[in-house]
Amino acid sequence: MQRSLSGQVVLVTGAARGIGEHTARLAAARGAKLALVGLEPDRLEALAGELGAVWFACDVTDQASLAAAVEGTVAAYGRIDAVLANAGVASRGTIATGDVAALVRTVEVNLVGVMRTAAACLPHLIASRGYLLIVASAASFAALPGMAPYCASKAGVEHFGNAVRLEVAHHGVAVGTAHPSWIDTDLVRDAQDDLPAFRETLRRLPPPMGSTTSVQRCAERFVDALERRRRKVFVPRSVALMYWLRTFLSSRLAELVMRRQARTSVPAMEEQVRSLARGFGAHTAPPLPAAQLPDEPGFIAHRYHR
Repeated sequence: MQRSLSGQVVLVTGAARGIGEHTARLAAARGAKLALVGLEPDRLEALAGELGAVWFACDVTDQASLAAAVEGTVAAYGRIDAVLANAGVASRGTIATGDVAALVRTVEVNLVGVMRTAAACLPHLIASRGYLLIVASAASFAALPGMAPYCASKAGVEHFGNAVRLEVAHHGVAVGTAHPSWIDTDLVRDAQDDLPAFRETLRRLPPPMGSTTSVQRCAERFVDALERRRRKVFVPRSVALMYWLRTFLSSRLAELVMRRQARTSVPAMEEQVRSLARGFGAHTAPPLPAAQLPDEPGFIAHRYHR
């Protein structure tokens, strides 16, 4: 059943750019009241000013920071009706040669950050009988060399969402997991620019694993999910085929095909990461400094009214 977003309070993490930003814009156009959460205060402030939203500088790996953002949202709007747990990063490098801190940070943001976001928001979603949409990935179903932490985190996100759905169904809360393939965002463009071997790997993959979808189209699918409280969201829709074929994608036969390509792509990628000398893409925001976290004096909700 479709529900209008008009007047609904929607909290979006990772809202400063990419999928989060575009989904927030489209939800606001349909009448939603937005709470924008992220690591880039200047971008959040500008977007909030455009949308008449509230915004919070927040690191999703910090529980106090999230609690302050949630409390600020409720103070501004009185409730939370839906949450898009979208914040995510993708590190560079293999487990053998990559920056361990960046690899671990990927799991902390993508998986632990989702867990912390859900824990902070669910009491309010239970009160509103609301909806939680968690952004997983097509990588939940298929592994790619050079993306071990990302794939692990997104597989974990899917099963976390599946379990939480069962935990809160009796409260009238719906939980969905979204599984986009490659979306035309800074995160994906940075990876292709940084790592020619990664770009070549994508070129050789069959659709939908090798295709890129516009961020606007992804945002449309996410807003549709918010309106219809979808259980699963696939972007593009053909990712659903990967979902149903996931057993084959993790089979020995599929692994043998990937290993043949990995013999050359992995050493090339590792060398490119060494030359890059950084663990993340150019547009990945670093964790917030302690002075901007909510346990510091003066932390407030930043408000912009229509």
